[in-house]
Amino acid sequence: MTDILDTNLPDKTEDMEVKKAPEVSEQQNAEPVAGISLERTTEHAPMQTKEAILARLRTIAENAASVPKAEIDSLKQAYYRLSAIGQEAELKQFIDEGGTVEAFVRKSDPMDNELGAVLSVIKDKRNKANAELEKLKEQNLQIKLSIIEKLKELVEASDNPNKQYPEFKKLQQQWNEAKIVPQAKANELWKNYQLYVEKFYDLMKLNNEFREYDFKKNLERKTQLCEAAEALADEPDIISAYNQLQDLHSEFREVGPVAKELREEVWGRFKAASTVINKKHQQYYDDLKMAEQHNLDQKTVICEIIEAFDLDSLKTVKAWADKMREVDALQEKWKSIGRAPQKMNAKIVERYRKARDVFFKKKNEFFKTFKAAKAENLEKKLALCEKAEALKDSTDWKNATDELIKLQKEWKTIGNVSKKDSEAIWKRFISACDYFFERKNSLKTSQQNTEQENLAKKKAIISKLEAINENMDAEEAAGTLRELMKEWNAVGHVPFKEKDKLYKQYRNVTDNLFERLNLSASDKKLGAFRSAIGNLQDNGGGQALYRERERLVRAYESMKSELMTYENNLGFLNASSQKGNSLLAELNRKVEKLKSDIELMRQKIQVLDDSAKAEEQ
Repeated sequence: MTDILDTNLPDKTEDMEVKKAPEVSEQQNAEPVAGISLERTTEHAPMQTKEAILARLRTIAENAASVPKAEIDSLKQAYYRLSAIGQEAELKQFIDEGGTVEAFVRKSDPMDNELGAVLSVIKDKRNKANAELEKLKEQNLQIKLSIIEKLKELVEASDNPNKQYPEFKKLQQQWNEAKIVPQAKANELWKNYQLYVEKFYDLMKLNNEFREYDFKKNLERKTQLCEAAEALADEPDIISAYNQLQDLHSEFREVGPVAKELREEVWGRFKAASTVINKKHQQYYDDLKMAEQHNLDQKTVICEIIEAFDLDSLKTVKAWADKMREVDALQEKWKSIGRAPQKMNAKIVERYRKARDVFFKKKNEFFKTFKAAKAENLEKKLALCEKAEALKDSTDWKNATDELIKLQKEWKTIGNVSKKDSEAIWKRFISACDYFFERKNSLKTSQQNTEQENLAKKKAIISKLEAINENMDAEEAAGTLRELMKEWNAVGHVPFKEKDKLYKQYRNVTDNLFERLNLSASDKKLGAFRSAIGNLQDNGGGQALYRERERLVRAYESMKSELMTYENNLGFLNASSQKGNSLLAELNRKVEKLKSDIELMRQKIQVLDDSAKAEEQ
């Protein structure tokens, strides 16, 4: 693109310097990057679907040379933008399903191939048209150089300029028909042409009628061109206005001179109108550069934010989820920002992509480890479920209770499992625990009721024992005492907190009765043993009773063996000696005591057997 600069040249030469407009960034034919919004830089609005863009490009391909390149670039970049949005959606879904950025492979799109084919056709046609245009410019250049040479000959061989005027007008017409030439040659060519045209007019000294007629026609056309240039100031599309101005300048050059006194005025008017458009055009690109720099600043801030994330501090799923929402918000912000300056755009895109790749790599590593930990936690909790289920039917209440409490504590130390398994595995574990404790609580309630009943029975027995008074016959009282003691021993457990107090009360009453009724020590010991059995059942259950019986049986057998030894020894003693009489008496006392102890031991064993039968029932 070029700007036509203001000059102070008069219409005599109508020189117009040409310089290039400031460089501005344009969309490049780069591959779209996932998640990056490709912004348009032309006045053409992007279409909403890739299908619509392809349809328009197919139409353009039929007559590619007649369509502005800006529209083609705009359509192409709009397609890349939609493609990038689609690719970003595919990548996000892939990552959400457990994939990684490195493993992501974009699905092929048949429309991408068609886009390449259509753009190739357009490019070929435009290249061909441009080549033909350059060829035409070169031909026109040669024609115009030839015309200048002929004008030069007319000027130098001007014996009769009036006769040469028709030839001069013919050359002018040929010049106007030749139109465009290479831009680099245009100014110099035009200056030379104007030089010889002016010389011819000066030499020709045509009559005023011819000159005034030409000047009048030229003034009318140049005035129209000035008005057209001035009207462009109201054109909302500055790019279109600028392009139209170039056409007006080309035509202004082709129109011949006006009267000498009007040349400065007409050129000044046209130049002033051109200056307005040129300033707007320059301002447009200045604003565009400023906007692109602002976009670069915003994108740089986004990169810095992501790069500053302390990813090593993200130790929980919630922390990563919160940070992911922040990244998504930055991604949306990035998409809303336009393109950066051309020389920096690729670099900032690469920096952004690298920062995101680092984030997603760390995120994938965390969740990979997290999933493995969840799987390991699931295995541990399954093992605890199996242990709990193995204990739920146990009747070893104390040990099973201790073990289940231990399992529950261990459960709390194990980390989370996946959501799909969490509820089921917890329900399985707690169901086994609840089943056991419900059984235990049910049994405990039943035992508590029974113990209250037993408490009432034993209190009633104590009351009956206390009712045995001195007026009762001694033999009857002793029989009643034995029956009540037997009844006491037959009653089961009482509440633990009442046991010692109640037993002390019972012992006091029975000891007093034994002393008052002068009952044997064996009866008293047997009564005490019956009471002790209750304590054994409270503390150890059936196993304690079994061990106590084994001990008594061994003592019983030992006493029987000892009794046999004493009885054998009695047969060797000589009753006639004094010493023998004394030893015999001692042995007889020991034999009688052993017999009494053996009988007591037998009765104790019988008491244990009776208690065991009652426990089974």
